[in-house]
Amino acid sequence: MQTVAALYHFTRFPDPAALRGPLADLCAQHGVKGSLLLANEGINGTIAGPAEGIAAVLAHLRSLPGCAALEHKESFAAEMPFGRMKVKLKREIVTMGQPDVDPVARVGSYVAPQDWNALIASPDVALIDTRNDYEVGIGTFQGAVDPDIRTFRDFPAWWEAHKDEYRGKRIAMFCTGGIRCEKSTNYLLGQGVNEVFHLKGGILKYLEEVPAESSMWDGECYVFDGRVSVGHGLIPGEYDSCHACRRPISAADKQRPEYERGACCHHCVGEYTEADRTRFRERQRQMDLAEARGERHFSD
Repeated sequence: MQTVAALYHFTRFPDPAALRGPLADLCAQHGVKGSLLLANEGINGTIAGPAEGIAAVLAHLRSLPGCAALEHKESFAAEMPFGRMKVKLKREIVTMGQPDVDPVARVGSYVAPQDWNALIASPDVALIDTRNDYEVGIGTFQGAVDPDIRTFRDFPAWWEAHKDEYRGKRIAMFCTGGIRCEKSTNYLLGQGVNEVFHLKGGILKYLEEVPAESSMWDGECYVFDGRVSVGHGLIPGEYDSCHACRRPISAADKQRPEYERGACCHHCVGEYTEADRTRFRERQRQMDLAEARGERHFSD
């Protein structure tokens, strides 16, 4: 059984590059895999491994300047959901492209999962999903507005085009683990919205703590690891991932004529060149060969 830890923390790292090597070495030492992003604004990522290894990495992260209060969301997977460990340097730990946005300075009001249903049921509250279109496509909260954005960077433009529709409303926002709402709530406060709320711990914490029988969540929640999606209780869901575009696909999607294992799905049929498809097919062939040998291909 693998322990999976999703985490983020906004703080100020003057030299994130200096943190990269020791962090990567520690993960390798403890058999921890996944992805961690470092930037001047903090850290973000999901890792998996043995419980003691995850504990060691989390202890190291909390020892970094400004990270003592770092929180994480924990779940479990029967098999390792990552093929390797990546520690990357980025300009932002979640890309919004708004240089004036600063979650360290202020964010919206946190709402605990147990109080979320009452808030979003209020008639004066507009509920906005800040995630990408393919994430929203497999599950969201009842009554939520879908901005239909390809990436989080598109959110400010969507808000600018639609902000007049929400005048006089209180705004409630949510995302997978909470990190995008740290930025989006700061952004709306900077745009003059007075009352902005966000789900503390994100959808993952809600699915962990709120029983299915009293839930206002419909569908599954997309996660950025080998599980692809989870449901209530953070139990792995029924979706697979297209190995070309990484979007979630269902068993029914695999029956569509656009689907080719490892190379294409209906989401990405018009997005890649034939040279790309050839490369994807070769990657799938190498993955199949690795599986036949009882190994895991490095790109998986």
